[in-house]
Amino acid sequence: MTTTLAQTVVEGLKQQILSGALSPGAKLPSEKDLLESYGVSRTVVREAVSRLQAEGLVETQQGRGSFVLAMPDPSSFRLESSAIRSHSDVLNMIDFRIGVECEAAALGAQRIGTRTAGLVRAAMDDFEAAGPEGVVEADFRFHRAIATATGNRFYVDLLDSLGPMMIMLPRIRLDDAYSMTDAAHVERVTREHGNIAAAVIAGDGETARAAMRVHLGNTRRRLQPDHGSE
Repeated sequence: MTTTLAQTVVEGLKQQILSGALSPGAKLPSEKDLLESYGVSRTVVREAVSRLQAEGLVETQQGRGSFVLAMPDPSSFRLESSAIRSHSDVLNMIDFRIGVECEAAALGAQRIGTRTAGLVRAAMDDFEAAGPEGVVEADFRFHRAIATATGNRFYVDLLDSLGPMMIMLPRIRLDDAYSMTDAAHVERVTREHGNIAAAVIAGDGETARAAMRVHLGNTRRRLQPDHGSE
């Protein structure tokens, strides 16, 4: 019941903030005023203010009260295919992914639970079962499952903004020897994904980080014109 009442207060205050009735820098009504306005207990009011803090809408200053924060300008991170204009751009995207996804794998392993372990396992199964036609989507779903295991929505949001393109763009620049119709290459890439999945599901953060680095590092090397034999 307390949670439901708190949500009522949250929605009321949020509406005032979003409408501009409570502008950035404005002080929230006092605890006493909120008690009277909403007919709730002090516990309910404090829970509501805590939720607004968690959403980044207000800031509480000791001894002064709670103040409305400025709303951030809406922004989006998108990677359009037209923005990848060169082979160098593709390599830079892989470097970016190495920085993000290695840490996501480590964090995912540290926070893995029954549900997310099931997601990673199912994504790995789908990847192994996918034929050349569906492997890009299956590959993306695997990396997204690792991001989901972190419990941090920013990793998931970032991968969603990149989308399956992050798999497709490097792949179309690979030599035929690294096509997903080549049995040796399929076995190698499947093993790399399997190593990541096993470490994440086992809760081994360091091994998960290393396995993701090996996988993405190998992808980068395959894109180098003089990578040598693998």
